Parts: sequence; C-alpha cells; structure tokens
Amino acid sequence: MGEKVRVGLIYGGRSGEHEVSLQTALAVMKAFDYSKYEIKPFYISKSGEWRSGDTLLAPPSDLAVLRLADGDAIVGMDALMPVFGGVADQEPDEAASISAVPAEVKIAAVSSAANGVVPASRGDNGLDVVFPLLHGTFGEDGTIQGLFEMADIPYVGAGVLASAVGMDKITMKKVFAQDGLPQCIYRYFNRTQWEKDESYYIMEIETALGYPCFIKPANLGSSVGISKARNREELIAAVNYALRFDRKVIVEEFVDAREIEVSVLGNDEPQASVVGEITSSSEFYDYKAKYIDGKSMMHIPANLPAEVSESVREMAVRAFQAIDGSGLSRVDFFLRKEDGQLFINEVNTMPGFTPYSMYPLMWKESGVSYAELLDTLIALAISRHAEKQRIDYSGGSPA
Repeated sequence: MGEKVRVGLIYGGRSGEHEVSLQTALAVMKAFDYSKYEIKPFYISKSGEWRSGDTLLAPPSDLAVLRLADGDAIVGMDALMPVFGGVADQEPDEAASISAVPAEVKIAAVSSAANGVVPASRGDNGLDVVFPLLHGTFGEDGTIQGLFEMADIPYVGAGVLASAVGMDKITMKKVFAQDGLPQCIYRYFNRTQWEKDESYYIMEIETALGYPCFIKPANLGSSVGISKARNREELIAAVNYALRFDRKVIVEEFVDAREIEVSVLGNDEPQASVVGEITSSSEFYDYKAKYIDGKSMMHIPANLPAEVSESVREMAVRAFQAIDGSGLSRVDFFLRKEDGQLFINEVNTMPGFTPYSMYPLMWKESGVSYAELLDTLIALAISRHAEKQRIDYSGGSPA
C-alpha cells in the first residue's frame, strides 16, 4: 500500500458554533479509513488559540459527554484525551470545553506542493490536505480559507470567495438575483443606517414585507440571532438583537412554506443528491430546533412530485455555481404551501457533517456512504489545488 494521505483536521473555532464543530470533528475522526489516512488534529479555542495533538493512527473508540459552563451536554472530545495527552493552560471561561483538546500549542508547518497533490517535504507536521470542520464566523466565511491559500495547501470545501458570499446573506441574495433564482422579498441595512433613520426602515419593512417577518444577522450560521416579529415593537427588539451579532441585518417576508434541502458535491461539475425536508419543532428552524430539543424531523427523500424535486436539484446546482462553490454545500429552499412556488433561501458552504446531519444523510439515500463522502471531498480538494497550480500568479509577459 502506498503512503497514507495526511489530513489536518481543524475544529473548534471562535464562533458561536464552537460546540457544533466539536461534534462534527469527533464524528469525522471516527469515520475515516485509517488504512488510507493519517489524521493530525488541530483545535482552535474560543479565543483563537491553536493547539495540535499527536497524529491519530486509529479512530477514537468511545463517545463521551462534555458538560459546558452553561450546563448543556453535548457529545464532546473527552474520549480523545489518551491520544492527545495532558491538559493545556485553561482560560477561565472555557475550562470545561478545553479540558479534552490537544495540549501542544503550534500550527502545522506546511510545505509547498510541487505537484499539487503531495507536499514535497512534509517535515514533522507536514500535511497533504486540511479539512476545516469549522462553522460560522472565522471558519466558513473565507478567513481561514485565505490562510490555506497563502500556505498553498489543499483544503476541503469552498474557496475564499464562495465562503464569504455564502456566509453573507445579503451578498448571497444579490448573487442569486443576478442569476435569476427566485427569492422571497427582503430588505437590509447596517447599524449606522438603522441608528440614523430607524423610522424609515421600519416604514419600508412594514410596506414591503408586512408582519410577521424574520430578522437575521447578515453574517452568522446555525440560525443564531434570528427572530420572528409580529408587530413594530417586536421588530425593533429583533433588529437590536440581531445587531449584537453582526453590523448588518436582513429582514425577510414570512412565507408559509415547507423547508426543503438538497446536498451538492463537486467542483466544476457538481451533482445534487436526493431532496430532503425538515419539519421544525419550533415556529421556524432556529438553533434550538436544530441542535437542542431533538424534536425536528428529517424526511429523506422528501415527499414531492418528481418534477419539483428535479427543479430543486437543478436550482441547487445553479446556486452552487453562482457563488463559485467547490467541494460541498447544502442548499435550502422554501416551497410555498399556497401555490407550490419554490424560493431559494441560502447556500451553506460548511453544513453540519455528523453521520446524522442532513447533508450526509441525503447522500446516503443517494447511494454514497459517509466514508465515501470523506474520500470524495479529500480527492476534490487535492484536484482543485492541482488545477490551481496552472495559474500564473507572477504576472509575467507571455512566452
């Protein structure tokens, strides 16, 4: 057997989705085929500190429950302590969540890839490819992708542009509009505009959207900071709440609709999975409904006419290509109950990726296993990096 592919698995991060990332990382570590891969774990603390541990030569064998400071219990990283070694210096506000992360503080030394596939000289910490399992701010917004580009290392998932566009709901909607993808009515503004002319934006929202409506931070994932407003008082409170999480806010009309999702996989020739549907346990699919109460229902495949499913899949690929996506994305839609009108909602360039998340489950129903997904994503990352080596960045004159 040839040399194993060495994968840097990056998880944690500074966003509010830190704990979700831990769950994803543990699931991925357990699913890799260790006869083909060596896994080098890199944990990023909530304050942005990088910590790396020993290379994993076998998957962690057991799950553990990690209790955070707020008392919530999640699947955590305790089980990896025997692999990672001792406990690093702990920051007071994250002692519980750091107790099971790698102890050694360093960032991998990455060598340039001469052939675009395998680093010419790895060194002790060299990597063939990195797999960022980071959700939200600083993880899927193009920032860490820029670091990988500077290091000239292959990485799984969307590039800098697609990540940034996919994270910014306002810019994303503008791109979708340019491509002719149908969307619900929306309005947007920033903190300065709101503070300067609150009454104008209230009137604009009430005239164009009416009540109820949804208020969201423009740059945030996992439905954090989202509120439903039924009147002016709730609208003002919801906007001020959303501005805690971002300087820009988007307000969308209420659509009485089914929530439809589809997974996309590929680079320049992406493919879409079977279509799924979410039945939320709450009024809308917020953070609690996604990750806490466990009562939301997934329906895979969705009970839809064949022509509707095909339209969803076709529009998902169009949206993926519109933002110049690569690797993976989950594309979300609204299917209005009144008349069957389909609206694109958003593209998520780093969707939940545990074996029980919608993205891999829709591919499983399409005949692609979780392990096969990991293989494909690694191959797509290396292929994209190799293709980019054909670009002349020097700006020299033609030969």
